[in-house]
Amino acid sequence: MSDISNFSAITRRRILQMIALSPLLTSLPALSASRPDLSRIIALEWLPAELLIALGVMPLAVADIRNYNIWVGEPPLAPGVIDVGQRTEPNMELIQQLKPSLVLVTKGYGPATSQLENIAPVLSVKANDGSAKPLDLAISSLHKLADTLGLQDRAEKHLQLYRDTLAQTREQLKPVAQQPLLLITFIDPRHVLVFGQGSMLHEVMNNVGLTNAWQGEGSFWGSVSVGVERLAGIKNARVLCFDHDSASIMNVVEKTPLWKSMPFVRANQFTVIPAVWYYGATFSAMHFCNILTDKCNILTSTLRKPV
Repeated sequence: MSDISNFSAITRRRILQMIALSPLLTSLPALSASRPDLSRIIALEWLPAELLIALGVMPLAVADIRNYNIWVGEPPLAPGVIDVGQRTEPNMELIQQLKPSLVLVTKGYGPATSQLENIAPVLSVKANDGSAKPLDLAISSLHKLADTLGLQDRAEKHLQLYRDTLAQTREQLKPVAQQPLLLITFIDPRHVLVFGQGSMLHEVMNNVGLTNAWQGEGSFWGSVSVGVERLAGIKNARVLCFDHDSASIMNVVEKTPLWKSMPFVRANQFTVIPAVWYYGATFSAMHFCNILTDKCNILTSTLRKPV
């Protein structure tokens, strides 16, 4: 009888010890809750797709790959990534058939979370919180995703690369720190999207010591649509135009007297550059930095007065 009592006491003591240790158990790989299968994660919006790739994980599927390749480009998707339809209205049947371990979404964009939770666990990230610091928000989202996947070591490596890239770019672009730079992309032959305060691109420019030439109105997203004629007021500035499969638009615009009269066109200070996802995260920011340093010779050229 004493042996049984002793065994019961030991068992109770062991249970109490386990309860006391329970907060630590989730940090032990063998005892932690199962992580999502990294090979079966679907991203229904491009921001979380970028965050996932930053952690060294290629998504099983992404929404609207054709436009991803046009508007984002970097980081590139692997050839085998499956297209699950539009970002706003993805193919729910196909998503279910793919049996994802996790579905990544951007809050407020695309299908309701309740629809997706019937298929798989859902992780939502924010694209904007009104702070005008989208990169700070993106870094928080990266940590959130890394925690979910158990990949914080990869997050730290990526963020160190990001910080190093900003520092190197800032150093290389010191000669043009005071030269105003305007960032645009064409919507149609009569309208452009201009990037100002609150945009990811503006935040990068601040971080690398560049001056934004746009001093006009802003928006919650840091980008505004304006008529092409508004650009006539931009003087003594270099203009960089993101190419989003917009050659046909540019062919029309370049023939107009209005465009030919632009100060930056007459001064040969207009350059078309590769696409950057301007609502992206740290990967997009580094891609922009690489473009800026690649174009350093152009940026450092002396501004010529219009003839």
